[in-house]
Amino acid sequence: MTLVANGLSKSFHYPEKITVLSDISLEVKKGESIAICGRSGSGKTTLLHILGTLEKADNGEVFIQGQKVTSQNAASLRQHLIGFVFQSYNLLEDFTALENVLMPARIARMSADRTKGMKLLEQVRMTHRADFPVKLLSGGERQRIAIARALCNNPEVILADEPSGNLDAANGKIIGSLLLSLVRERGKSLILVTHDEQLASLCNRRYSL
Repeated sequence: MTLVANGLSKSFHYPEKITVLSDISLEVKKGESIAICGRSGSGKTTLLHILGTLEKADNGEVFIQGQKVTSQNAASLRQHLIGFVFQSYNLLEDFTALENVLMPARIARMSADRTKGMKLLEQVRMTHRADFPVKLLSGGERQRIAIARALCNNPEVILADEPSGNLDAANGKIIGSLLLSLVRERGKSLILVTHDEQLASLCNRRYSL
């Protein structure tokens, strides 16, 4: 299994206790895509952040490639085994498309040469924007850059939080299809949080919170 979660629970305590996740377990195989759906406030993004080591669960365990996530290894696992695609892109506005794509490699002190970056941009059909600051790009173009960035360190699992949420219907459909085709071609696992029923239907499995 690429990723296994057992008995995850999470509550927030201010201004009052609210339990957003209770005893959540799931398994994701290599090359498998799953969609997590649910109403706003149901804990979808919180679950994704826990699976991606960005937040800690109150209870439960997460294993990535057989390694249990701990406070000691979380950052390393995140850098080398996980790629993120966010609804709001989370790109560095004053950096170019190419620089954004290669940023995970620089942070992890891995190979970050232009050739590598251009190959990733080619996969999302954005080589013509390589040297553009991302603040000049459209929403659809920014999300393509974010997908290329997520693949930079050749992670085993891609976590995508509403990747089509800030896009119009036409661009959202294109971006969703592109993301699924790329992870399928590369044999990666995908965990996708979405309100988009059509996008969810393209995944191998679907869960509701």
